[in-house]
Amino acid sequence: MSKKLEGKVAVITGGNSGMGLATAKLFVREGAYVYITGRRQAELDAAVKEIGKNVTAVQGDVAKLADLDQLYAIVKEKHGKVDVVFANAGAGEFVPIDQVTEAHVDKLFDINVKGLLFTVQKALPLMPDGGSVILNGSIAGYTGSPAFSVYSATKAAVRSFARSWTSDLKDRKIRVNTLSPGPVDTPIFDTVAPTKDQVDQLKAGFAAQVPLGRMGRPEEIATVALFLASDDSSFVTGIDLSVDGGMAQV
Repeated sequence: MSKKLEGKVAVITGGNSGMGLATAKLFVREGAYVYITGRRQAELDAAVKEIGKNVTAVQGDVAKLADLDQLYAIVKEKHGKVDVVFANAGAGEFVPIDQVTEAHVDKLFDINVKGLLFTVQKALPLMPDGGSVILNGSIAGYTGSPAFSVYSATKAAVRSFARSWTSDLKDRKIRVNTLSPGPVDTPIFDTVAPTKDQVDQLKAGFAAQVPLGRMGRPEEIATVALFLASDDSSFVTGIDLSVDGGMAQV
């Protein structure tokens, strides 16, 4: 049985943990050579060990354009092309509107909007016609969760990018789609509340809002990313595909 990404080269930002790591593992199993990025070298090293083969880790911050330039210089030197980009790196924080600071706005927009934009822009010279760009959005981009306004605004921007870039890149047949997860059980949850009990309460609260009755798993995001990366979705572009257990749909 042929592999869905045989001979393809993929870049996954934020590929050192969670959804990005699960996707990198699956892409490699499906025949791709994968480049992963992250800000913490120790996590990258662990991820490479876990993935096992056909992977290169490049330490860097998507909010720093020089780091993106270094990433694509390495890709160009080793493989000369990028067939798939999963712009997955992102950050989120709960901050009520009356407590939002300039630093909070700058941090989230630098990573989730500016970083994502230039992750894609700087890949384009290396991308063959017919490539696939996957943007990691969120159902927060079209729901109204309290204390989540800045994060939600960044993800609404991501959704808008997919529409505009689909038009920008149509002559090159490059497909651009948004993958919008609902609550997914990843290590980031361990950082959003100070104690384990509070983290567990937060997870239980999310699970209660999901029609399927649970949070998602990173592997369930990876399989959808594979669909959008592969020829299985050859007539799919410009969409926002919610992977949320129905949370934002009913």
